Amino acid sequence: MARSIEEPRNARSRRSRLALLRAARELVEEQGMAATTMAAVAERAGVSRRAVYLHFKSRADLISELFGYVNEVEDLEGRFAPIGEAPDAVTALEVFAHRHAEFMARVLAVSRAVEREAGSDPDAAGHWETAMYWRYETNRALIRRLDEEGVLAPGWTVDTATDMLLALISNGVSGTLLDDRGWTPGQIGDHMARLLRSAFVTGG
Repeated sequence: MARSIEEPRNARSRRSRLALLRAARELVEEQGMAATTMAAVAERAGVSRRAVYLHFKSRADLISELFGYVNEVEDLEGRFAPIGEAPDAVTALEVFAHRHAEFMARVLAVSRAVEREAGSDPDAAGHWETAMYWRYETNRALIRRLDEEGVLAPGWTVDTATDMLLALISNGVSGTLLDDRGWTPGQIGDHMARLLRSAFVTGG
């Protein structure tokens, strides 16, 4: 009996937690990090501030978990899995271009909001540091694979190519193409794949 009572409670707790994270994401996208306070999240979710603190001990805790929440909702792991499954480094690079374009179309609003305020908001800074660490390590793994398979274009090292790739997939580039120029994720993926191959692959 105790177990049957505990399980629904745990399910309700998880639903409540996800609702708060969803409210936080909406606020960040619509109003920015500064407006995403515990009180604002509570109001958006239709609960008391006390209810928010039952799940998150601080705003920093909430914002920290927001990164994982967004990645889970947008299926980061599943979306990028085909990169690691690609038969060779060049194919992996092309798959990455398409998958990243699709992913950025989904998360650009929240990512740009966090980036804008990372210099002045410690919680945003922590979130941004985590996001950039993931991007860098993903990029480096791709470039290292090109190098290990002997197809990294002359003139590049793993370090310099990783840095350049990081710049090419930045929020600024994605925002310019998606928002300012009206490109679709498919267009970005096609042209980015061509650009990356030309830049980083021997004879590309």
